[in-house]
Amino acid sequence: MTRRLFLISVLVVFVGAGMAPQTGVQRGPTAKALPARLSDQDFWRLSSEFSEPDGYFRSENLVSNEHTFQYVIPALKASLKPGGVYLGVAPDQNFTYILAVEPRIAFIVDIRRGNLHAHLMYKALFELSADRAEFLSRLFSRKRPSDLNAASTPTALFQAYFAAEADEALYQANLKTVIDHLIKKKGFPLTGDDVQGIEFVAGMFHRYGPALTYSSSGGTGGRNMPTYADLLQATDLDGRARSYLATEENFRALKAFQEKNLLVPVVGDFAGPKALRAVGKYIAERGATITAFYTSNVEQYLFRNGVWQAFYDNVATLPIDEHSTFIRSASGRNVLDPIGALVKDVRDGKILNYAQITSRGDIR
Repeated sequence: MTRRLFLISVLVVFVGAGMAPQTGVQRGPTAKALPARLSDQDFWRLSSEFSEPDGYFRSENLVSNEHTFQYVIPALKASLKPGGVYLGVAPDQNFTYILAVEPRIAFIVDIRRGNLHAHLMYKALFELSADRAEFLSRLFSRKRPSDLNAASTPTALFQAYFAAEADEALYQANLKTVIDHLIKKKGFPLTGDDVQGIEFVAGMFHRYGPALTYSSSGGTGGRNMPTYADLLQATDLDGRARSYLATEENFRALKAFQEKNLLVPVVGDFAGPKALRAVGKYIAERGATITAFYTSNVEQYLFRNGVWQAFYDNVATLPIDEHSTFIRSASGRNVLDPIGALVKDVRDGKILNYAQITSRGDIR
């Protein structure tokens, strides 16, 4: 679908139904604005105050299993303006989407506290690393190959680290550096369970290196799961590499975003009573709207568990506009779906099962 037809279809839904899209609160002279950066204290406060109790998912979900997640990026960039708010779920595929959408701030809401642990580990690694090669050296606990530099392609980076041997002493040193950075430098009051959770995530990357997959930690998902290396070397439909490790420029942009504390992980059930609504309230109070909401295939589980209506009730409270877009994984493909149109269809009783979700959207 072209950009023009995509936008027209969204507007027709709103206008034809007589339903005005939800928008962010208009800023008055005393209203707050989205921050240019968060202090370490505010980062932790938002993450903690917005979070719900730790929940369950059947997989540790350390690495995505979505081969084609970059396919939607050209359409996203063509239809969405920078400067809004990004919502997401799960691990590091969000980094690539954030670079594409260029939000002012991002919130990653996931039912598992283990996902927060993964994002805290990544945060420390970005802040500690000067470039992509150092980042991967710390992530995999393998000594940096001497021939890597700023011009190295993703393929060259991963070939080098596939050939490098795991180093136990380096792993222990890296783990200590990460924990010390989060506790001593950032001042985050990590619990013993948090430290163990970060150690688990770091240990899996040390053990499997670039070959880590969705199912490496025992999660279901079948065969032929993409590796971490596969996902970071993937491209969009035009063959353009857009991952956060595709170029030094991408890495530096995400590093700066992390250093400003603008990627906030939150523990929350999409159908829960607190997390999504708290994030939405924070955004609305600052006169902003949600640009993109990456849901992966979470809706599948919400329908399976009979709580899908609670999720869409939560979504209906979020500040959006006519461009706000869901990014979802459905039937092995990635899909763009206007948020407002889906909320209206749910409200009108047109959505009753998950099959009606998977048939929606601009499929890539």
